[in-house]
Amino acid sequence: MRSIVHRLLSRPLRLPAILGPRPRPGDPQIFRFNSEREQIIAEVVRRTEEYFAADPKRLMYALNEAGHAEIRRLSAQGDAEADQALGSWRRLVKRLGKMSHEERTESLRAISRGMAEDIAGNFDARVYKLATRLIPGVLTAVMNPMGLPNQLLAGGFSQLDALISAEGPLDKLRRLAQIGTLVLVPTHSSNLDSVALGYVLMRENLPPVVYGAGKNLFSNPLISFFMHNLGAYRVDRRVSAVLYKEALKTYSCLMIERGYHSLFFPGGTRSRSNMIERKLKLGLAGTAVEAFSRNQARGLHRPVFFVPATLNYALVLEAETLIEDHLKGAGQARYIIDDDEFSRVDRVYAFMTKLVTLRSALVVRFGDAMDPFCNPVDDEGRSIAPSGQPVDPGSYVSRRGVATVDPARDAGYTRELGDAIARVYQRETVIIWTQLVAHVLYRHLVFATPELDLFSRQRRRGEVAMPRDQLVREVAEARDRLLFAEAEGRVRVGPVLRSQSPERIVSEALSAWRDYHTKIVAREVGDDVLIEDPNLLLFYQNRLLPWAEELATEETLAAARSIVNQGGKA
Repeated sequence: MRSIVHRLLSRPLRLPAILGPRPRPGDPQIFRFNSEREQIIAEVVRRTEEYFAADPKRLMYALNEAGHAEIRRLSAQGDAEADQALGSWRRLVKRLGKMSHEERTESLRAISRGMAEDIAGNFDARVYKLATRLIPGVLTAVMNPMGLPNQLLAGGFSQLDALISAEGPLDKLRRLAQIGTLVLVPTHSSNLDSVALGYVLMRENLPPVVYGAGKNLFSNPLISFFMHNLGAYRVDRRVSAVLYKEALKTYSCLMIERGYHSLFFPGGTRSRSNMIERKLKLGLAGTAVEAFSRNQARGLHRPVFFVPATLNYALVLEAETLIEDHLKGAGQARYIIDDDEFSRVDRVYAFMTKLVTLRSALVVRFGDAMDPFCNPVDDEGRSIAPSGQPVDPGSYVSRRGVATVDPARDAGYTRELGDAIARVYQRETVIIWTQLVAHVLYRHLVFATPELDLFSRQRRRGEVAMPRDQLVREVAEARDRLLFAEAEGRVRVGPVLRSQSPERIVSEALSAWRDYHTKIVAREVGDDVLIEDPNLLLFYQNRLLPWAEELATEETLAAARSIVNQGGKA
């Protein structure tokens, strides 16, 4: 079936006229992308040349560094495609010292154009209209093409609206999307995040966004078809050259300058530990601050609104691989995992099969919008200063009344923005029932093994049990404390936790883990619940780390503090 799908999707796109007309004046900016694509690529090349060629030493360094970085990468890749490119890079490095400045500049143009062409996405309005009509079927098709016929026969698609819920100021965001450019900055838990967000944006009548997706995700032909035609641009994380990073940032900046709503994952990669992201990587998101400054300097006063969001899963597709990567320390050195559950059709199918049996399997929580300088914005898109009075965001990038582009200044604003987004993440995290049950079980494991360090404790499989009635009682107590924290605006509580009895919450968590994960997380043995996989318990409970101490009783406080301490060290 894979070869058939590949052949079908590699053909030129031909869709029936019934899908509707070409882009209209009221359509989002992204509907006009294909008509602007060549202009955007040309501008990426021009700005890259302007930056590097202005200084002969900088130009020489950039070309030399790119050449050696690509030779190392392609040599390690070791396939026919790499061998073909290797020759060109080796010839460049060999000739570089003898080239004139004009020849080096011409090489820079050719390289940056190739990079920009590889990065640049595509948007087909007909594919978007098709997707909106077939959603939620398309969502399942993108995630699991092999299981599509069975899902169609089972009629499971109609359940997606109940499985994936959206919370937050949605009406306000729809208004802001008409006033300025939205920059979504969500947490990152799974390779399914961008698919799920795309579905939520469609369903909630929010505009589609452009976003960077790892080039490895384009290897599946069906996923590639939809991502390529619905605004995704390719980010090749294997390429470390400074030239490539500059081309990527310039492309992102240009898209926002032109009013394309955008999405970035400031965590950079999926959270290996499942902790709420705190140290954010705002390289690409920072291009939105630069884009705002550039537009102001040109006299274009288009607002940019940052919208933090949290994605809160009852089950995480790649949980087993992510937590093992985290505990091994590999997550610190390895940015791309090529062999996780997302790459295996059987695991995706098992995940989807279990997902359709759950209630509130995913809650997407949108936070309130802010301008690039951390000011909240009102319903009319006006920035509100700490004094409570409206403030002109353009004043932040002006010097003596004249707007300027200042990379050092904008980098400072970006750092402050990262801190503000991280604070919103914690406040807008939605606690899910599987996470709470995992926390109470893991806290009991720590309580029962106070003498052990983190890694010794993770090896205690099938040795510690918790009386089931005690588990239910402590889940009830912790739930009450979470509801109190929610009333104070410090966290959000998911609908299952809010509406179901503690007994039902425990039963549903044990069932969810049992029917999806290949490893037994915890199982009932008589009147006890036996802890079988501390790693997966750690993964799910890590979402509650900021509230661990206030969820504890006097008896379990020491265990909760130990969890917090080990979370800071792991």
